[in-house]
Amino acid sequence: MLSSGQRPNVLCMVLAGGEGKRLMPLTAQRAKPAVPFGGRYRLIDFAISNLVNSGYRKIVVLTQYKSHSLDVHISRTWKLSPELGNYVTTVPAQMRRGPQWFTGSLDAIYQNFNLIDDERPENIIVFGADHIYRIDARQMLDAHLSGGRGATVAGIRVPRAEANQFGVITIGPDSNKILRFDEKPENPDGLPDSPDEVLASMGNYIFSTEMLMDLASDDATNEGSAHDIGGDLIPGLVAKGEANVYDFTSNVVPGETSRHEHYWRDVGTLDSYFAANMDLVQPEPIFNLYNPSWPIFSYSRNLPAAKFVADWRSGNPEVINSIVSTGCIVSGARVSNSVLSVGCHIHHGADLENVVLLDDVTVGPDTVLRNCVIDKNVIVPANVHLGVNLDADRQHHTVSDGGIVVVGKNAAVPFAD
Repeated sequence: MLSSGQRPNVLCMVLAGGEGKRLMPLTAQRAKPAVPFGGRYRLIDFAISNLVNSGYRKIVVLTQYKSHSLDVHISRTWKLSPELGNYVTTVPAQMRRGPQWFTGSLDAIYQNFNLIDDERPENIIVFGADHIYRIDARQMLDAHLSGGRGATVAGIRVPRAEANQFGVITIGPDSNKILRFDEKPENPDGLPDSPDEVLASMGNYIFSTEMLMDLASDDATNEGSAHDIGGDLIPGLVAKGEANVYDFTSNVVPGETSRHEHYWRDVGTLDSYFAANMDLVQPEPIFNLYNPSWPIFSYSRNLPAAKFVADWRSGNPEVINSIVSTGCIVSGARVSNSVLSVGCHIHHGADLENVVLLDDVTVGPDTVLRNCVIDKNVIVPANVHLGVNLDADRQHHTVSDGGIVVVGKNAAVPFAD
């Protein structure tokens, strides 16, 4: 790794303007990167924490869709030292290039060339804001510099059946040079050594500044372009022979064990979001939130510690393989394989299994929840059963393809019959 004296000037851009339609209703009132996760985090905390832990502390977060809660979260969480030139700041669409919002991820960069002009970086790190993972971006930058090409794309193996959710990378047998890049193909070839897998883009990029600005300017005049990094910019760079892949499995993060390293989840759907939360509650989780060498930073409300209370009607509470956040009270209830975010109250006789509760959810007495995600401020009345009869649940709530019942923020849950 380059020494601190040799490191180039870098600007980090986090793309946080995504609408997140596949995460509805969780994105009905917030941008996708602002969706809560894991009890006390937001999705965007992982990307920013990775950059800050890597030593990169000039970070602009490009926002657009329903960004208020995201703006508030970042302003409360990320207060870096301006005296040292450090900052994490949100940048909304400002229509600097004309009367239009961002039309794609590449257009978001193009419309913010002024940020690049202000910092004059030699390289630009561009990360998405909605993945769960740890990465040392310094090592990726070192690979980019040694590779000698204009762009470097972080890649990870994923099942071939999921290829239509990602940009798929093809490389040569003895090189990191990208030979082909297909955005969300339906039927790509598998890897030579693993036919049931493909090499997918993680949505993490490093660009040489001059090349990025030149190509983004050219793309802006192309009326046939979708102005997207994965769909337009990377294929153009591949055609020029200017793109390398960075093997995520070569990244070494301090404090990670062989069980936890190289975890990465795209939480773009309700089912993948639910599964990533469930990854956290296993007795030996495959993603370790408890790594003090590489912490995930977030805003914390000033609440008392979680409390577990025996109830004279239903006895002692039982909590198994679960995350229970600050401010929660579990009173004579059973909670299994679940994530309780801050400020939740579970009343006597309730039975929760495979459940994700976001902030300040109240679960009434003798309620049964199975395979549910309940958004903020919802009151689930007594004796309600959710996740038990999916046909009945569909009449009032969203049910994912995988059978997860999702109740939106501030939604009214009907009383039990």
